[in-house]
Amino acid sequence: MQDGEKTEKKKKVGFIITKGVWGGAQKYVYQLATNLPKQKYDVFVIAGEGEALKNKLIEKDIKTYTLKNLKRDISVIAEIKSFFVLLKIIWKEKPDVLHLNSPKAGGLGGLVGRILFIKKIIYTSHGWTFNENRPEYQNIIIWFLAWITVLLSHKTIVIAPQEKESIKKLPLIKDSKIFMIRNGVENIRFKEKQTAQKDIVKRLDIKTHTEETWIGTIAELHKNKGLEYAIEALSKVNHPFKYFILGEGEERAKLEKMIRKYNLESKVFLVGFVDKAKEYLKAFDIFMLTSIKEGLPYTILEAGMAELGVIASSVGGIPDIIENGVSGILTTKGRVGEITRSIEYIIDKPEERKEFGLKLKERIEKDFSLSQMVKRTLELYGK
Repeated sequence: MQDGEKTEKKKKVGFIITKGVWGGAQKYVYQLATNLPKQKYDVFVIAGEGEALKNKLIEKDIKTYTLKNLKRDISVIAEIKSFFVLLKIIWKEKPDVLHLNSPKAGGLGGLVGRILFIKKIIYTSHGWTFNENRPEYQNIIIWFLAWITVLLSHKTIVIAPQEKESIKKLPLIKDSKIFMIRNGVENIRFKEKQTAQKDIVKRLDIKTHTEETWIGTIAELHKNKGLEYAIEALSKVNHPFKYFILGEGEERAKLEKMIRKYNLESKVFLVGFVDKAKEYLKAFDIFMLTSIKEGLPYTILEAGMAELGVIASSVGGIPDIIENGVSGILTTKGRVGEITRSIEYIIDKPEERKEFGLKLKERIEKDFSLSQMVKRTLELYGK
């Protein structure tokens, strides 16, 4: 280093997220944490219950903290404990930027950040959870936490136009602090179709037939994903098919019961958690996501990169990705008959299905790149 030349001090960024499982919000945190320029940023992540995110971050030498009491469900005692642990960690780390994800972690983190005079607090909404089907008292608490989080934050990121409209309903919120930055997807090294199919068949020890259409979903087994509607819809489909759900979660027992109820044991399979599940997407002919609540799901971006025909609920940011009848099929959430008709239509129209996939990939490459997401987020860090 030459005389008089100064080394620029790195900016420290801390991410907080409620759950440490592997879902869309966690993927968002992982992408940002691992793609910030290392010569300019020091990064740490604080996550609640779950090990998947933590394990992936450790592989990339990202400092991580686990808050055992930070969980998705409401518990006053657990929130108080989490608050004091967060206070201790943030006091120790002294970040320049505190990037909050999810209402509960956001509310607690925003309060801690303000108490400790953190220079920049940024909150990303991955879909407003007060719109979920929960007991009314829980939705009121979550609505309040979301509102407080946005008030406490210096900037708020939304991931789709529909999410920006929802935030306008919150009182005392200025448009000037709301920024829309779409989720971004990187290039994916997909497994070749036959290889991916063989790997899945091997996992399940099942037999398949060439005339069967392969339908896939990558999702946490959570009620928000509307998987029960997909299973019921498929029970009415008259074409030969196999349906694979890659993911794990609390709804497994309920979904297994539904599969037995509709005698779909030879057609519908809960594969369980699959590491790097996106690499298996080319195994499928159709990707389906029948969620009742979403932000802007990475899985649809990834399915588009695999050029799959997609059927998805018209919720959250999904209509911002898919143009109905042009780059996929949108259905009304919870409408089983509509889902069934969409499945049968897209099976019957392989050329149209292929065109949907090509159009969707074009859209994603144009507007949903990882580079644009990182670049625009860094601009907020610097403002």
